[in-house]
Amino acid sequence: MAAESLIEYPTDFPIKIMGRREPRLVQTIVGIVQRHAPDFDEATVEMRTSKKNNYLSVTCTVRATSREQLDALYRDLCDHPAIVMVL
Repeated sequence: MAAESLIEYPTDFPIKIMGRREPRLVQTIVGIVQRHAPDFDEATVEMRTSKKNNYLSVTCTVRATSREQLDALYRDLCDHPAIVMVL
């Protein structure tokens, strides 16, 4: 039996992605997000660096249309070698 979703779709859903600071990290993240949410506006990306400047936190708020869409997006983000954590 499939678990009932507590989220009503469509909804604006923030995703926080933590990655190692490296060139093109943000562009890579935006590219992955836009594959799953083509209407994502990269101008809404929020970024914050870690205290020691080794990591970058990137928050992307997507218009989520289904649990399957979010699951696929999380999988693709987690599979990227520069990304350490996705919340």
